[in-house]
Amino acid sequence: MGSRLQRLAGEAAKFGTVGAFGFLVNFVVFNLCVQVFGLAVVRSGVIATVIAIGTNYVGNRHWTYRRADKNRRSRELTLFLLFSGMGLLLENGVLALSHYGFGFTSTLADNVAKNIVGLGLGTVFRFWSYRTWVFRALPLPDTVPAGAEPFGAAGATAVVGARSRNRADRPQ
Repeated sequence: MGSRLQRLAGEAAKFGTVGAFGFLVNFVVFNLCVQVFGLAVVRSGVIATVIAIGTNYVGNRHWTYRRADKNRRSRELTLFLLFSGMGLLLENGVLALSHYGFGFTSTLADNVAKNIVGLGLGTVFRFWSYRTWVFRALPLPDTVPAGAEPFGAAGATAVVGARSRNRADRPQ
């Protein structure tokens, strides 16, 4: 259980690092769109989120989940875009509610709604969905411990025990 928790912590740290870079991209693009180009806040939020999604895919695919199954990339990309789109709706839905629903229209309020509250909710959702559905871990090979007898009662118990341990160590 300790090694599984360590792997999850390492995965979360990498995901967080990629996410921190994505946050920076999201924040800069959002504020450029609103402050420099004068675009509407939700439109700016969607543009910023889409660009950040692209940078996050590259970081997660090639660093956080580099050992994930690479045989079904089109499925992976489709699911990534689907769940990222759902996160985009969460993130920018909070912005729209804050800006248009509650009337909090200052630059600070827009940034807090989008880049703190919305992005926080979206990040939790994305982490769960990416690790559960998108970047599936390759199964660990079932192994027979050295010296186990494959046909004896003791060997069968050892094989079952080894397979159970291997399955228990696999990320869910």
